[in-house]
Amino acid sequence: MTALPDFNDVLAAARRIAPMVHHTPVLTSRLLNAQTGAELFFKAETFQRVGAFKFRGAANAIARLDDAQKRRGVVAFSSGNHAQAIALAAARADVPAVIVMPADSPAIKRAATQAYGAEIVLYDRFTENREVIGQALSTERGLALIPPFEHPDIIAGQGTAALELFHACGPLDMLVAPVGGGGLISGCALAASGRAPACAVVGIEPAAGDDARRSLAAGHIVEIDTPETIADGAQTRAIGPMTFALMRAHGVRIETQDDASLARTMKLLAERMKIVVEPTGCLAAAAVLEGALDVRGKRVGIILSGGNVDMARFAALVSAA
Repeated sequence: MTALPDFNDVLAAARRIAPMVHHTPVLTSRLLNAQTGAELFFKAETFQRVGAFKFRGAANAIARLDDAQKRRGVVAFSSGNHAQAIALAAARADVPAVIVMPADSPAIKRAATQAYGAEIVLYDRFTENREVIGQALSTERGLALIPPFEHPDIIAGQGTAALELFHACGPLDMLVAPVGGGGLISGCALAASGRAPACAVVGIEPAAGDDARRSLAAGHIVEIDTPETIADGAQTRAIGPMTFALMRAHGVRIETQDDASLARTMKLLAERMKIVVEPTGCLAAAAVLEGALDVRGKRVGIILSGGNVDMARFAALVSAA
């Protein structure tokens, strides 16, 4: 396995991508603080380029390629946010990009990926393996494969979101972030290790797709069927060896939230904080706001990881909540 990234890699990534990424705002709400009995700090990666934290890791990974590889190009696989992030980061660096996307990925994410100039290869997420397709394209065309989470530069880049949060708020008692493949939560754990070692790092995944929770409990990676959940950014079947190792090494705790709680949280954040957050992006907030975590009396950082959701779908989910 490739060497695991550490806190210094997050610091280096922050310096490397500073000219390319948005320094996203940290939002607060007196109402939600009162309801939870905690000081809540929402890191709004909904305002990041491509509408999600994924641009951080993508920008870092693309910047780390050598000139020869930049000329040949890259391939990535993603349900949407990593796809857009790689497409934009590659376009900014004049690097050809091929993106493997599920045929049922949100239309807004596919359209944005195409608009950034990437070539899209579609697949059926329930019958085909995106890793196999991506590796085949990498081999056939000589493209650098940049997976959505199992990559040291991706993890270090994602950790810069938490690094910014610590810089803005100081030490936190708890840091909560969504979990799909584990790249974001691993990066958060690295940032916490250097900025607030006593901070508890908690990852939240869909109840229908709790492979990370099962894996940490079992002591080995557990693979599941593709979960059916509205959190399309967390429909992963398994975390990777690198993210698994980092989560274990840094004592990351995993909890889950069901789809109904995500829809309620989408509605609450829209009504009270005037912000549109996609279902996956609501995972961490849902766990805190719905009482799944004991946060009373604590300073809690919450990563709102993205806001890329079709407006018709957003309206339907919020109306039904």
